[in-house]
Amino acid sequence: MSDILFETAEGVATITLNRPDVLNSFTRSMAGELRDALARVAADDELRAVVLTGAGRGFCAGQDLSEAMPSGGATPDLGDIVRDSYNPVIRAIRTLEKPVICAVNGVAAGAGANLAYACDILFASEGATFIQSFAKIGVIPDSGGTFILPRIVGLHRATVMTMLAEKMTADQAREWGLVYMVVQPEVLLETAVGTARQLAKQPTRALGLIKRGFNKSLGVDLDEQLDYEEELQREAGATSDYSEGVQAFLEKRKPVFKGK
Repeated sequence: MSDILFETAEGVATITLNRPDVLNSFTRSMAGELRDALARVAADDELRAVVLTGAGRGFCAGQDLSEAMPSGGATPDLGDIVRDSYNPVIRAIRTLEKPVICAVNGVAAGAGANLAYACDILFASEGATFIQSFAKIGVIPDSGGTFILPRIVGLHRATVMTMLAEKMTADQAREWGLVYMVVQPEVLLETAVGTARQLAKQPTRALGLIKRGFNKSLGVDLDEQLDYEEELQREAGATSDYSEGVQAFLEKRKPVFKGK
C-alpha cells in the first residue's frame, strides 16, 4: 500500500498521508513519496492548487520513532533524518508557486504540526489538536518549526508551545493565528477542496509570486524587499492573466484566468 494517495480533479491535487494505523507518522519512505507528489504538482501546469490531508483519525503524528531508533542500542543520527526527510518536504511546500491548502483532520504532532504550519492556508476540524511534542523526548522542533512558529505567533508564544509541549485545541490554534478556519469534521475536506478549486481559478502565477515575495521578506530588510517587489511586479505585469484581468475589468465581465 502506498504511503501517499494522490488524486486530481478540476485543477486541484489532493495529497493524502496514508498510514492511518499509526496516525500517518513519518518514515523516510513516506517523506520521499510526499516530496515526489509535490514535484509532480510543480511540473504539471494543469494542477494549480494542492490540498494536503491525512487518512483516518489523524493528520500526522510526526516521526515514526520505531524507524528513528536504530536496533542494537546505537545512537541515532537524527540530523540525517531531518536532512533527508523533512527539510526537502518543507522546502518543496514553501517553494511550490501554487497554493497549498492543509486540512488537519485530527492530531498534528511534532513534525506533523510543523508540516501543516508550512502550508499556505490551514483548515482544521473541530476535534483536531496540535502539539510541539519534541521536548517530551529531548529534541528540538524541526521541519521549520524554529523558523515558522516565532514568525506566526511571536517569540514568547513559540517558546511556550515548544518548551511546555502542551496540547493545543483547534480553536486555540485559530486564536493564535496558526489556523485559518475551524470547521466541523464532516465538511473539512469539502471546505478545503472548495477553497483550493476557487484558488485554482485565480491568476495562479500571481499567487505564486505572492508566495515568493513572502518567502523573500523573511530574510531581508525593507529596502531590499521594496526592490524585490518591483521585480516581482514586473514579472506579474508580463503575464497573460494580468492582461485578462484588466480587460475583464474594463469590459465589466468575470475574468477567465489560465495561470499563465
